Amino acid sequence: QVQLVESGGGLVQPGGSMRLSCVASGRAFVIDNMSWYRQAPGKQRELVAGITRDGTPNYEDSVKGRFAISRDNAKNTAYLQMNSLKPEDTAVYYCKCNAISSTAIDWTDYWGQGTQVTVSS
Repeated sequence: QVQLVESGGGLVQPGGSMRLSCVASGRAFVIDNMSWYRQAPGKQRELVAGITRDGTPNYEDSVKGRFAISRDNAKNTAYLQMNSLKPEDTAVYYCKCNAISSTAIDWTDYWGQGTQVTVSS
């Protein structure tokens, strides 16, 4: 089993910046892809950014050039640097990873509990 804990959310003014962190923990596991999703009130959860184990990122169109995803494999941690934030970025942000533990027979998706990001003046 793998547990994910996000941190770094809060209230920020439009145009501001914020950095989210996601730490994975558990026993004897290996993480493949890590991703950030978000869900705004009344909307479906959507992919914001993802990153492969070797560090190749991909982004949803609306955040390209503003958000940057990164990871530290030694710390089992993913980051989402968010710049030039807009009110429409307001949502609960979730971390997801695809991982396999020593007792598992297949890769599994794990989710964090989410962290609220509010962009408002």
